[in-house]
Amino acid sequence: MRSEIRKLFLSVGEIVIHLRHPEWGTGHVVEEMNSTIPGGVSMVRIDFRNAGQKTFDNNMDSLWCCYHAGVRLVERPTDSRKGL
Repeated sequence: MRSEIRKLFLSVGEIVIHLRHPEWGTGHVVEEMNSTIPGGVSMVRIDFRNAGQKTFDNNMDSLWCCYHAGVRLVERPTDSRKGL
């Protein structure tokens, strides 16, 4: 069986904005959903401050990826273990 490597854009805990919808405010990535079937979808759920939860494609190789739709990473969660 051939393994599949997906290029994922966002991870849970990251903070984002949507360039085409600045009125939505900042959003927090609250869920990541990845299909176990080769060629399946990778989705991410983002909770925007002023617009509620929205679900986007999270695979960078897809033309429908949230990056291409205008979602941009603002901040990654800090890892308290860094520096140890």
